[in-house]
Amino acid sequence: MLDISKQAVHKSRKRQELFDMELNDLIHQVDVIRTDHPGCGVEKLYKALLPKTMGRDKFCEVFMELGYRVKAMKNYTRTTIPAWFDYPNLIEGMQVTRPYQVLQSDITYFDINGKFYYLVFIIDVYTREILGYNVGDNLRTQCNINALKMALSKIPTQCLENMIHHSDRGSQYGSKEYVRLLKSNGIRVSMGEIAQDNAFAERINGTIKNEYLKHWHIPDFKTLKKKTKKAVNHYNKSRLHLAFNNEYSPLEFKETLLDLDNQERPKVIIYAEGNYKVKVASSHLNFKPRKEPKAHNCPMVIIDK
Repeated sequence: MLDISKQAVHKSRKRQELFDMELNDLIHQVDVIRTDHPGCGVEKLYKALLPKTMGRDKFCEVFMELGYRVKAMKNYTRTTIPAWFDYPNLIEGMQVTRPYQVLQSDITYFDINGKFYYLVFIIDVYTREILGYNVGDNLRTQCNINALKMALSKIPTQCLENMIHHSDRGSQYGSKEYVRLLKSNGIRVSMGEIAQDNAFAERINGTIKNEYLKHWHIPDFKTLKKKTKKAVNHYNKSRLHLAFNNEYSPLEFKETLLDLDNQERPKVIIYAEGNYKVKVASSHLNFKPRKEPKAHNCPMVIIDK
């Protein structure tokens, strides 16, 4: 009556039996994998197990219905606390032609045996020099203030006028104490809304952590502070920078190339175009210093601390 042969019914029943048997075995194997790798996604589970009776889509559908969907884990490790401050982005599309014209700052974290410590860096966008930094065991504003005071101690007073300090909108950077210190020195406050708006400082975070700190044995807070100082000193003095065609470190660039007038200095242009918010168009790579440089406009004193 149904126009189905006994043979077809038998095959269908056999396929279902094989499916049920494999499914029971798969559930056991998935539980074993999840014990060692709790965050393993359903698609990764499929690739690891490669079941015979179901394809990827069927496998994902079945196991999500069985409750094996991975729950999204919230990131509680925030280095800046989102807040709203009425400070515009002053550096979008800006042409940077000298040191101490634009500073950028950001906060990152470093994990030591499950405890997070926080690193603040302040860099000069033009020379890529780290002017100030601080290592703290908390996210209070004082850590940022300590880094800023260190940076200010290295900047000649005559270079402070019209300087821009750029950061994200973390509450530390918008605090009354931090803004007061900036404005009392004649520094303008600039803030971006996304990470790409603060790309130079973000890059420093990755460089110090990935090229230095993660390669050293750092068992405690005291060692972290010591190693961070060592990393910053090496970065400023010895690490050849791609922006300078891998020929100069930040301090070497400042010492060798910046004794030129504005017309001869290389330029850094900060763009904001579409989703790719920030890129650098710099003539650093094609720039060669003259043998007898002219006097520069902004006197620079290199302080080695």
